[in-house]
Amino acid sequence: MAKNNVSLRGKHVLGLEDFSRDEIELVLETAKEMKSIIHRDIKKVPALRGKSIVTLFYEPSTRTRSSFETAGKYLGADVVNITAGTSSIVKGESLRDTLLTVEAMGFDAIVMRHKQEGAAEYATKVVTHPVIVNAGDGAHAHPSQGLLNLFTLLQHKGKLEGLKVAILGDILHSRVARSDIWGMRRMGIEVHLAGPGTMLPRFLSEEPGIFVHERVEDAIKDADAINVLRIQLERQKAGLFPSKREYARLYGINNARLALAKKDVLILHPGPMNKGLEISPEVAYGDHSAIQEQVQNGVAVRMALLTLVLMGGKAQ
Repeated sequence: MAKNNVSLRGKHVLGLEDFSRDEIELVLETAKEMKSIIHRDIKKVPALRGKSIVTLFYEPSTRTRSSFETAGKYLGADVVNITAGTSSIVKGESLRDTLLTVEAMGFDAIVMRHKQEGAAEYATKVVTHPVIVNAGDGAHAHPSQGLLNLFTLLQHKGKLEGLKVAILGDILHSRVARSDIWGMRRMGIEVHLAGPGTMLPRFLSEEPGIFVHERVEDAIKDADAINVLRIQLERQKAGLFPSKREYARLYGINNARLALAKKDVLILHPGPMNKGLEISPEVAYGDHSAIQEQVQNGVAVRMALLTLVLMGGKAQ
């Protein structure tokens, strides 16, 4: 349980490496309450009434952006969306000027996604009033996704300490993998990584509690959960793996490989899925899959984050 004196009010959410175990536990406890709000007939609470939130996305997004927007609206906040393709960004406006413009409008929080690593941290140096929530900065971090994965694990397993989780695929280009590793290790989870050698940062094998495998089969043996990463074709360089067909054969998760994990293994995927590449349709929609539940949990976790950083308390 999180300590009573822990508060996230005014804290920028840049990466889970900046979160203590108590802070992560506070988010997960609060998300549990938020999930009950989602299940109400009337999904509206006044926790953030009078607060204003802007989502500033320089890259495409379906789940993350819409779930932050939904989270804000469920909490009673005013939410405005800005995308690169429909704003002055296409006219050459710099990130600095966009941030200053948004701050001048009086927003209390900026939820931003940017293709450049470190963009969210840069934003904290530009603005003084709004809280910055990183919704993904290049291949660096995606903290709310890491938190929703922890929340999904906790909901299904009842604990986090001592679990074995396999993370498979393109670790090198994955901000989700980095946030997962930081958050899972902070919570006492044993992390096993596997994928093509060209997509595995080797230095991770030197970290305690992190194990790097050449074979997917070795990583998922007796695993409590498997987080299958999307092959990010838009970030790929030529030659990282022979072909899509070869990748699916050597590294894709299918029912045969799933049998190596524990009988109650949980399948996670950040979405969108490349079905038939990193994951078979049978696994994606099978009994072990929590992929659609992750979407709902994403709203609950983002409700928790927004409430905690803007108000410091919990919704009623």
